Amino acid sequence: MPKLSLFTKCVILFAAVWLFLEFFIGGVWSVPLPASVIGMYLGLILVAILVHVSVEDDRFREFLRPIKETLADDKRRTRCTVLFVLVPLVMLVFTFSKVSTKAEAPASVRIAHPAPPDELTYGDKVIGPIQEVENPFRHLEKDDKDAFRAHAENGRRVYYQNCFYCHGDDLDGEGHFAHGLNPLPANFQDPGIIPNFQESFFFWRISKGGPGLPPSATPWDSAMPVWEDYLTEEEIWDVIIFLSEYTGYKPRTFGEAAH
Repeated sequence: MPKLSLFTKCVILFAAVWLFLEFFIGGVWSVPLPASVIGMYLGLILVAILVHVSVEDDRFREFLRPIKETLADDKRRTRCTVLFVLVPLVMLVFTFSKVSTKAEAPASVRIAHPAPPDELTYGDKVIGPIQEVENPFRHLEKDDKDAFRAHAENGRRVYYQNCFYCHGDDLDGEGHFAHGLNPLPANFQDPGIIPNFQESFFFWRISKGGPGLPPSATPWDSAMPVWEDYLTEEEIWDVIIFLSEYTGYKPRTFGEAAH
């Protein structure tokens, strides 16, 4: 069996990284990566490969040898011709696939915001009727401002450790993974989001995630994790306080009409 050239090994490595990012992470781990993120990682891999092969002159000459032989050796004229035809053809097909108009069925009709259940739960624990449950730390906004700020700061920590990848640094729904998700993550800077719902609604949506959405008005296709499997009750309530404090929007209270 002929020994693989350095150039071939580098091509195999680059292709393996691309396959891992594109299909293994997105398929097996079900974490879709935006094309920009994949391109960034592939760019870093390409730079690392070029640095590796150019550290020594002998290694760099070995890396370039197959290229020079393909372009200059008359015995490899057929290979050269195939490459000069195949490479532009592949680029043509790739470009066409990106810019061509696709005939797709219209999006499924679904309501913008799901109707919550009658009772708010956390795991197997029943907290109470969802319309009557209040954030247990909201009263601190008046009674103990230092304690309230501590909860808001804890909510900031939880958000930037877990949520900003999708919902964005600025809570605007423009996170790193946002454009790979359907539907898009909520934009908390939208004045029609936080002021229209009670804090218990946000607790339900955060704790139950996409799998906890009601069967009516499907498909939801939400990638929201079931955060009650990872966060404590206090952390979820603190995140809700942080969302309100950061955006300046106050959630509805029971009996208050939406603005």
